[in-house]
Amino acid sequence: MTYYGLLPAAGNGFRFGSGMPKQYSLLHGKPVLQHSIERLASGLALATIYVVLAKEDHWFDDAMPAHTGVTVLRCGGESRAASIRNALYSLAQIAGEDWIVVHDAVRPCVDPASVSRLRSELVDDSVGGLLAIPVTGTLKRGTDDGRAVGTESHEGIWRAQTPQMFRYGVLREAFARPGAEASPDEAHAVTAMGLQPRLVPGTATNIKITYPEDLTLASAILSAERS
Repeated sequence: MTYYGLLPAAGNGFRFGSGMPKQYSLLHGKPVLQHSIERLASGLALATIYVVLAKEDHWFDDAMPAHTGVTVLRCGGESRAASIRNALYSLAQIAGEDWIVVHDAVRPCVDPASVSRLRSELVDDSVGGLLAIPVTGTLKRGTDDGRAVGTESHEGIWRAQTPQMFRYGVLREAFARPGAEASPDEAHAVTAMGLQPRLVPGTATNIKITYPEDLTLASAILSAERS
């Protein structure tokens, strides 16, 4: 059984407000994408890590150091889901029972212990699963003009993270279905087939870089780990 990493990195990061995609922003002297690759690899032995780029990406070669075991796929799509679908179809040599471990290019703080736990809890699973954390606190439903109109139960609600790990055959079938390109993540595409991915507890420090202030928080997390 073989494990392959897959990082969709074709996003342009408009919400980040930078002149380049957020995955290339520096964090402790290295691009965010480099941290994400290294953290994923430190928790799981991967035969190859595939990084999915937009065809017009001109930052990767300048920003990223050479990595043994990293292969670039310039088949990024208009959405994350489209990038995943395109990558899966370009990797037809992978066996159906092998694992695809999908990780956000902008989650540089995932801890190796969580990645290892994901693998150990899914090793005999026929479908796969994802890191996630239970939602806590009081949830409010709001209006477009910022008014609270109700309180929602958080019972049984989890916040999805990555890595998300699925059998190649399952994931390829999921993204071949009509409407799969609108899936916000791999678990959504898999559940649309009637399957139930396993929720594996992650950590709150596994944050996703979306806005500039998230870099400050990521830097604090990495610094705390080193202290």
